[in-house]
Amino acid sequence: MSNPEVMSKHKENQWSNYALRIILNTASHPFEYAKILIQIGHEPIAPRPSKTFFGNPTLKLPNIFQYVKHINNVDGFAGLYTGLAPKVCGSLLSAIAVEKCTEYLKLSKLEDLDDEEDTEELRKHKFLNSLACDLINHTAAIAISQPFHVITIRMMAQFVGKETKYMGIFDSVKEIYHQNGILGFFSGLMPRLLGDILTLLLAGCLTYTINRYLVKEKELQLYTATTMNFISTTVMYPFQVVSTCMAVSNSGLLVGSPPFMPHYKTWMECWINLSRHKQLKRGSSVLVRYYTGPSITVGGKLLPVH
Repeated sequence: MSNPEVMSKHKENQWSNYALRIILNTASHPFEYAKILIQIGHEPIAPRPSKTFFGNPTLKLPNIFQYVKHINNVDGFAGLYTGLAPKVCGSLLSAIAVEKCTEYLKLSKLEDLDDEEDTEELRKHKFLNSLACDLINHTAAIAISQPFHVITIRMMAQFVGKETKYMGIFDSVKEIYHQNGILGFFSGLMPRLLGDILTLLLAGCLTYTINRYLVKEKELQLYTATTMNFISTTVMYPFQVVSTCMAVSNSGLLVGSPPFMPHYKTWMECWINLSRHKQLKRGSSVLVRYYTGPSITVGGKLLPVH
């Protein structure tokens, strides 16, 4: 196959990947919108008395579908897609950054990390090369997309106070610069980046170790990476919550200021405060959600204390 044909095929694949990203971002947006609001601590629907799997009394919060329905009831169907434009822009920039970074550094994943003919030293070299590629690509993608990530979150966070400060990409850029200066575009970057890097390292090391020393069957090894990614993402989830809160804190929005949220000076301060109130995991479960705040029992019923 000639070089022009190869390049043409490569460009077609690129555009297909971009189109797929836009479709997936659009389809998942209402659910991510609800999750962002949960992460910043907005619970517009009161918890209702329920029981745990073991029959103990508890208070249950609305699941992600009920939350999306609430947003639709308040702002209509179009309101479910608040923040979609900057989110898509950030996603496309991330994809381009990964592609350009890989080409520039000439880093490519070595597909078979466990070839039977490889020596132990070569296996380790392949693994480290693949991991380095992932770390560099993810770092570049997150760093370049962070301003759009901040805009997306702040546009969504306006739902709480019904504000109109962040109404479009260009207006949001002006508002962020006016409110927080250049650094405002990178609010929440450190916990987001650190959480992603730690997730990659943990998932990569666990996958390599398990496939190398524990699981010998090729069929089972195919599921190891997916399982380890899920576990690693769950373990590092608090970084997502902290990053989201930092993107909103001191944003000029009602939900980003006391009494809803302190003006955090550092992300570590945010982490400590959320940890103290047992809020680092909020939004991690989207189907079954339990109220963890103070409660009292009245007439045999468990009720939240506001």
